Amino acid sequence: MRLALLLPLATLSAPALAAEPFRLTSPSIAEGAMLAPAQVFEGFGCSGGNQSPALAWSNAPSGTKSFAVTVYDPDAPTGSGWWHWTVVNLPASVQRLPANVSGKADALHGATELRNDYGTIGFGGACPPPGEVHRYVVTVHALGVDKLDLPFGASNALAGFMIRANTIATARITGTYHR
Repeated sequence: MRLALLLPLATLSAPALAAEPFRLTSPSIAEGAMLAPAQVFEGFGCSGGNQSPALAWSNAPSGTKSFAVTVYDPDAPTGSGWWHWTVVNLPASVQRLPANVSGKADALHGATELRNDYGTIGFGGACPPPGEVHRYVVTVHALGVDKLDLPFGASNALAGFMIRANTIATARITGTYHR
């Protein structure tokens, strides 16, 4: 009798155990924790390393053909947030980016970095106004297309639209920073 009760439970839980969620980890950023000086902007009154964080992701869903990575501050006093980093067209074979990879084309596996809201191409670190605590949302998007067809100089708004239109899963870490 016990075996008859346990067998249906075992078959119900087996698929749930097999399906691991899409996950993002980072030795540079801990969920909810303050960003390290390495991820802080150098300029605008801030003093930091302005280095892109190390990122690793796992369990991308089937059908993933490429990835995009974004770092976004929804708390920026702009009415539209602040884009710190957008990387598109990372091949599906890539599952990690080392620290300080921004600006190093070979290490980005042919991916494209867009202009951040500081006006430069690549990663731009945290630098909120004094006295404000801001969130920095790091997202890896698993995309169902090999490449996003973006024109040269595409805005982060256009890239965000194309990324979201082709996203099949996301994984996030949110860090904070204040000065």
